[in-house]
Amino acid sequence: MIPRELLQKVRQIEIRTRRLVSNSLAGQYLSVFKGQGLHFDEVREYQPGDEVRFIDWNVTARMHQPFVKQFVEERELTVLLVVDLSASGRFGSADQSKRELAAEIAAVLALAAVRNHDNVGLVLYTDRVEHFVPPQRGQRHVLRLVRDILHAEPTHRGTRLRTALEFIERVTFRRSVMVLLSDFLDDLPLRALRRAHRRHDVIAVQVVDRHEEELPDLGHLVLEDAETGEVLELNTGDARRRNAFAAQRATAQAGLEKQFAALGIDSLTVRPGEPYTRELHRFLQARHQRQQRR
Repeated sequence: MIPRELLQKVRQIEIRTRRLVSNSLAGQYLSVFKGQGLHFDEVREYQPGDEVRFIDWNVTARMHQPFVKQFVEERELTVLLVVDLSASGRFGSADQSKRELAAEIAAVLALAAVRNHDNVGLVLYTDRVEHFVPPQRGQRHVLRLVRDILHAEPTHRGTRLRTALEFIERVTFRRSVMVLLSDFLDDLPLRALRRAHRRHDVIAVQVVDRHEEELPDLGHLVLEDAETGEVLELNTGDARRRNAFAAQRATAQAGLEKQFAALGIDSLTVRPGEPYTRELHRFLQARHQRQQRR
């Protein structure tokens, strides 16, 4: 039986994300995420300015006047949400954990997808694939995916993105928009990502807590790595240690963003407790502008 608290969380996410999608995101989604190409629709009479290469010579010969082929964009997409369920996702220094924020971002993208009649699937992974939901349509399906993200009880604590990418390579047969939701605190599997991006449109959404980037001044703390169990005692009251930690994380973050850029993978970063709407709009607008320049 699904806990009442979980159902309330799903309902709250549905209300927040539906408003966002209805108000502004749906149009951006439509302009940014393209279909699989063009397919033939019909022929019509040639008009000045039409591309000569689209003339249908068979119809032209029969009708004794030029006709051109018309094509329409194949809009239907498959959106695959790939969510990191490793133990570090339970962390959150605000009122929201990283996993809860990942579920909300997933809901936003999934609702925008089904609004445009696209299919949405889900892969939950740690250092193994924990759960897979094949792509389907419909709002009830989206709410089921959100519930699965929040309610999942993974059997493992670690993370291994390469395992998830190899699984997806085996089970998907068409090009998809693959959205990776993770904190990306481990090394990227560059070869597997490069191979995935050749076949799919890969987007990376980094969900990271601000206290993973800058330590708070709380004196002596005993910290445990949620994935490895390693314990570390640290004096956060030491400003030099805090500054060194922040500098190290900033360097690692810059390196991560550089790797995504080198792979041609669009990425954005969101944080629990901080509004993500502006970042999401900015990301979609920048992506649209890049596509227009190509």
